[in-house]
Order: sequence, then structure tokens, then C-alpha cells
Amino acid sequence: MWTLPRWDLKYRLTLRIGLVSALCFAAICAYVLFDIDHTAHVRNQRIAEITARTLQLQQNKLHWVNSPPAGFPELDAVAAAAMVPGLCIAYRTIDGAVQQRICSGAEALAEHPPAAFASVYAWLFDPSRAATQPVQFRDRQTGEALAWLTADVMTADAWRELSRLLPVLGTALLLLCVLAHAAMARALRPTRLIRAGLERIAARDLSARLPPFDLAELSAIRDAFNQLADGLQTALAERSDLTRRLIALEDDERRHLARELHDEFGQSLAAIRALAASVRHSAARDCPDVVGECDTIALTATRMMETLRGTLVRLRPPDIDELGLAASLEGLIAGWNRRQHGLPRFEIRLSDGIDRVPDGVATHIYRIAQEALTNAVKHAGATRVQLQLALGPTPGHGASTMTLEVGDDGTANEAGSRSGFGLLGMRERALSLGGEMSFAAGAQGGSQLRIVIPLVASPQSETATERAA
Repeated sequence: MWTLPRWDLKYRLTLRIGLVSALCFAAICAYVLFDIDHTAHVRNQRIAEITARTLQLQQNKLHWVNSPPAGFPELDAVAAAAMVPGLCIAYRTIDGAVQQRICSGAEALAEHPPAAFASVYAWLFDPSRAATQPVQFRDRQTGEALAWLTADVMTADAWRELSRLLPVLGTALLLLCVLAHAAMARALRPTRLIRAGLERIAARDLSARLPPFDLAELSAIRDAFNQLADGLQTALAERSDLTRRLIALEDDERRHLARELHDEFGQSLAAIRALAASVRHSAARDCPDVVGECDTIALTATRMMETLRGTLVRLRPPDIDELGLAASLEGLIAGWNRRQHGLPRFEIRLSDGIDRVPDGVATHIYRIAQEALTNAVKHAGATRVQLQLALGPTPGHGASTMTLEVGDDGTANEAGSRSGFGLLGMRERALSLGGEMSFAAGAQGGSQLRIVIPLVASPQSETATERAA
């Protein structure tokens, strides 16, 4: 009930408290009005009883002294003792005719009640109704004594009492709302800390913890939040450690596979090409018809060796210690352009000082760039892929950072940005260096991969880097 979307909780609760309090105060006002009406009716009933007894005495007196009936009824004695402003008393015979009526004048009203209040009050209470009491003589009803207040006087009395009560209740309602809002604002102040903690968790800062709170409900939330943060921190640490181990294992397997391919498959292709050359030399002298087949075998072996050489480059990066990161990345781009025959076209932009990057960081940067280019070719359907690597200050990362950006003009794949071992491996490599990775749609279309790595990493990150490498 009373749903107020997008409203502050304090205002919601204050409004509800105010509405409930207003209803209670309205009930108090209604009770006061009913009490005023009931009190006036009881008073009129007493006056009617007094008037009836007085008239009965007058009838008895007239009977015993044999006075003529013209002196009955005589209401002046009752009027002198019981009359109040606006009161009317009367005697009505058994056939309904009013023989005598006396009304006192009403005092001048200092403030007339509003017409709307007068109408509602008249509809609810009928203020001009009369109190009646039977007048009897010798066990026989001879008539009725009536007493009532005029409607104007009753309405004015009710409005006067209500006008005294309304300012008090209005002030009390305002103070109650102010105090309730202040109390709830103080009680809900810890929710700011809870929100800040959730935002830190969303920003992958799993060290966020909430302090103790006074309220039991907020303390329960705090305990659940801290337990969740502990669990997430432990799970993320275990996942990161497992991923780093998998990355290290993958690198080892790549090196092992590259070595096996070079030593076994490469040597076999070289032997096939040498054997084809020897057979060709013999066939040129003894059987010229098979010279063409020997050339075909040698050409096929040569092409297979070129393909193997490209595969070995992808499996085992060049010696970055000797060539440097800039030359290695340029060679990577050149290899992609050569294999793809210009579609898509690969471009590279490097800033000065790239080769001063530490060897462990350089290896990870090369692997990340290699994986990013592979993803762009496989999933983006791009015609142009650009790799940028820059050194310089980046807001929020200190004065010495490295920024790697790989953008393309293909189709942005949002689902692919959130899953896949390749992206997970790139993210974990970036995290192991103390950096961060983002993947989003580019400003000119396509996708944009951005990795920012601080070059002054913490000892923990350096240890993780050495272990992953």
C-alpha cells in the first residue's frame, strides 16, 4: 500500500507516519464534536426534565386550589433558573400544538463558523433537535416539555472548540513529522556506508568491509555483507591463482609444442625437401618425366615450412630480451599482414620508450596483444585493426603507466566480451600486473580493448608476474 516509486525512504516513512497521525487527529476532532453534541443534548434533556416537573407541579397546584386553567403553563420560573444563550423551552400539548415557548437571545458571535463546516455539522448532528420529556397528570400524559439550542449557537460552540484544538493538533503533527524524519535520517545514515561498500565491491575492491552498526537489522546486513565480501575475495583469489597457473601451464605447453614441432616436424620437412632435391637431381639424368613431381614435393614442403614457421612464432614469441618489445610487436603485425594478405589491414602505433619496459611486463604485453589480434580476426569481421601502445601519465594510475589499445571497425560482440578463455586470460594477465582491462564498443563502431598497467607494480604483483611467466 502507498507505493511511492523513486522516493527517499525517509520521506516515504515520514509521509506514512504523517498520514496515520492525521487520521488519528481527525478521529480526535470527531470525538470532540461528538462529545460537544452529546453534552449539549444531555443538558437539554435535564432542562426538559426540570421543565416537565415544574409543569406537573403547576398542574397539581391548579387542581388543588381550583384555579382556572388559564394560568397553565407558566415557563417563566424555569426560564429564569435554567436559561442560557440560545436555549429554547416549550410546552407541547398531546395533540402537537405548542402552547408556550420561551427562547433566550444568542450572544453576538465574535467569529462566524465557515459555511462548509456549518453544513457538515448540520448534516452529521442535526444541532437543532429538541430533547423531550412527557408531562403527566394523574397517570395521564397531558403534553411534552421541550428544550433545545438553536442551530447557530450549537454550530458556533462546536466551531469555537474545534478552532482551539486544530492549531494544537496541526503543530503537533508538524513536530511529529519533523522528529520522525530526523530520527529516521539518523537511523538510516549507515545505509550510505552500505551503498559505498556495495559500490566498492562492484568496482572489484573486495577489501571493502562495513563497520558495526547500532541497529540490529543493519548489523545483520553488515554481517551478511562482510561474509559475502570474504567469500568473494577468497573465491576471486583462488580463481586468479588458478587462472595464473593455467596461463603459466599454457605458456609451458606452447613452448613445449613449439620445440617439438621445430625439432620433429621441422626436421622432417627439411629432410623431405632435401630428399626431393636429391631425387630431382637423379631424375633429371635418368627419368626426366618425374622432375615436375619432385619440384611439386619440394614446393609443398617449402610452403609447409613457412606455415610451420608462422605457427612457431605464434606459439613461442620472439626473444624479447634481444629484439625488444617494439620490434616484437612490429614483427607480430607484419606477420598478420603477411598471412591475411591485407584483409584485414593491421596497423601499429608505438610511443617512445617502449623497450624500457621490464621483461616480465613485456612478455605479458606481447601475449595480450597476440590474443587481442586473434580475437579481432576471428570474431569481429573487421577490415582494419589498429594496435596502440603508449607510455605516459593516466588519471588515477600515477605518473608512469602503459596503455595498450586494440581497436577494430568490425561488429562489436558484447557477449564475447564477457566470456571466453582468451579474454579471461588477457584480464588475468592484466590483473597480475596490477592493471585493469575494459572491453566496449568503439566510438566509430567496432570494438575497443583497453588495458592500463602501472609500471611500478607492488611486490605481490611482481611475484605473481614471475610465477605466471
